[in-house]
Amino acid sequence: MPGGQQTGDIAGRDEVMISRTQRTPFADWWWTIDRTMIAALMALMLAGIVLCLAASPPVAARLNLEAFYFAHRQVFFLVAAVLVMLVVSVMSPRQIRRVALGVFLVSILLVAATPYFGAEIKGARRWLVIFGVNVQPSEFLKPAFVVLIAWLFGESARRPEMPANTIALALLLLVVALLVMQPDFGQTMLIALVWGALFFMAGMRLIWVAGLAGVAAVGLTGAYFTVPHVARRIQRFLDPASGDTFNVDYAIESFVRGGWLGRGPGEGTIKRILPEGHTDFVFAVAAEEYGIVLCLLLLGLFALIVIRALRHAMHNEEPFIRFAAAGLAMLFGMQSAINMAVNLHLLPAKGMTLPFISYGGSSMLSLAYGMGMLLALTRERPRAEMLASRDAYLVRRTA
Repeated sequence: MPGGQQTGDIAGRDEVMISRTQRTPFADWWWTIDRTMIAALMALMLAGIVLCLAASPPVAARLNLEAFYFAHRQVFFLVAAVLVMLVVSVMSPRQIRRVALGVFLVSILLVAATPYFGAEIKGARRWLVIFGVNVQPSEFLKPAFVVLIAWLFGESARRPEMPANTIALALLLLVVALLVMQPDFGQTMLIALVWGALFFMAGMRLIWVAGLAGVAAVGLTGAYFTVPHVARRIQRFLDPASGDTFNVDYAIESFVRGGWLGRGPGEGTIKRILPEGHTDFVFAVAAEEYGIVLCLLLLGLFALIVIRALRHAMHNEEPFIRFAAAGLAMLFGMQSAINMAVNLHLLPAKGMTLPFISYGGSSMLSLAYGMGMLLALTRERPRAEMLASRDAYLVRRTA
């Protein structure tokens, strides 16, 4: 090898080694963050822009708006979401708990106000207009609630004498009651499922989990007999002939028409008649224009993020970090699975967005906040640092 080339290679390796050892804030963040996870999240965000460009113009035309009105707003939300995610990802676990408490308190007040001051859309009141901007408070409530519950279950594992489980159950009942008032049974089911999974992870006996599942079944049955639109959705899912299944029928048709490779960008026709093709049924638009292959790629990205997060959680010795990372991963994964299942007519319609793909400012920003916390919690920390942090925390609690 020529001497000059060998010298250059050595210099390049030294530069990489120096960059790893630099103690600047950016270097600390870059070399400890899960770069594979953040790349997958960025890929989902870019896919969301592409699919919004494909799905939103027909919706904008029906509303007499500029053709790329929703696409431009999605780009604006995306820039804000990336900033939120990156800022939150540099936080320490202690800062995450504090911010989550503040977000939860503000969100719970807004969710409580929504049934009285929110606009009614399709029989539900889920949106507030704040300074001229439509906000869905329940979206921001979800990640903050998961982090607080993780902290309580972590405290229960450390200090059995603390009534942490009772407080966690009381918070669940409060959140469920407020969401049912809107009503928003999709978000209620999602939050209850994540809470139950964390409850089981915290070491609770299976009989308690089964009991809570029974209570949830009773609640769903009660909703079926007391809330007309819930009953209609379930009836249409079980018996399509019993009512209007317009959205689901055309969503399934999109998968049939698209096949494996799709009809090509801009060649889809179902999006012209799907009223929610840019939000709840964007997955179906993707299937028609880009094919099942793209849908499988999106599914792979969702699975990659969830699996890596659960893997980080499994190997972490800190109870709060373990529960919070697992809870945020399950929240993200379950929401993705529910949306895709609705598009495939495997679940009744829920009105739930596909993370980072569906159009929506509240959804995009709340997901960025949740994924920012997940990135922060899954950062690599030396074992000595984790043990020192845990010991310092125990000293503060016993002082």
